[in-house]
Amino acid sequence: MNSSEKNEILSIIFIYSGDFAERVIRNLINDPSFCKSCGLYCDSCKYGVYSYVRNIRAAMELPSPAELPAFIDNPEDYMPKKIPKADLCISSGLHKDLLLELPYAIARAGLKALIVPIEDFMEVPSGLKKQVEESCEELGLESAFPKPFCSLEPSEDKPIISRFVNELRVGRPQLEISVTKRGNTEVIESVIVRRSAPCGSTWYVARKLIGVETEKEILYDVVAKAHHSYPCTATMTVDPEVKEPILHLGGFIIREEVEKALRKARMQK
Repeated sequence: MNSSEKNEILSIIFIYSGDFAERVIRNLINDPSFCKSCGLYCDSCKYGVYSYVRNIRAAMELPSPAELPAFIDNPEDYMPKKIPKADLCISSGLHKDLLLELPYAIARAGLKALIVPIEDFMEVPSGLKKQVEESCEELGLESAFPKPFCSLEPSEDKPIISRFVNELRVGRPQLEISVTKRGNTEVIESVIVRRSAPCGSTWYVARKLIGVETEKEILYDVVAKAHHSYPCTATMTVDPEVKEPILHLGGFIIREEVEKALRKARMQK
């Protein structure tokens, strides 16, 4: 990637059905009416901190799978008539035949990468994922199928997708934690969100961690309750590939990142 490309703002389009993509969009633009999890106790921890509204070139909602035939012979008829040129497309909730058509549609429009988050394996089963992945490879598109979206990390062989994670600071969460002592008890003093889950849940978890004892059982309970309360949008149905509900995978990820940040905080003391 040359220096002029690095200086250009990363442009993103969403082609989607359903609520999940809208949740991600509202988090990325930092819509002040979006996160209401703390209710009356909201201290506006994230509002005014960031906004990536300039990165989002378009958000195009297609009919939901329930509104369409089970099998679509001409999926191009249901695709957007005009797709603006951008760097990256994020897609979720599409009818399976439309998702199969999507790499060709975005390649014709000049896009370079596709992210298909998997929050429900029924929407993107492994066979479908493999077909879309192969189409992307044939077309020279970068692709990623994070299961769940908060597992997405930078990769040297995917510079556009890595820019999305690094520049918009979303993907696998990263936290910076400081600890202090209250008597003989270690507690979390502050939490800084360096990278958030795309749905924004990391901010809520971080807020709930302040003042919490770092004893493992107490900490795990607080993280799990906060993660479920936000709530995570992944399915609770057991995924046949990973033998766990995808929602649990999201919970394991944020728990691991809290533990990692705690270890680092202790090393720096």
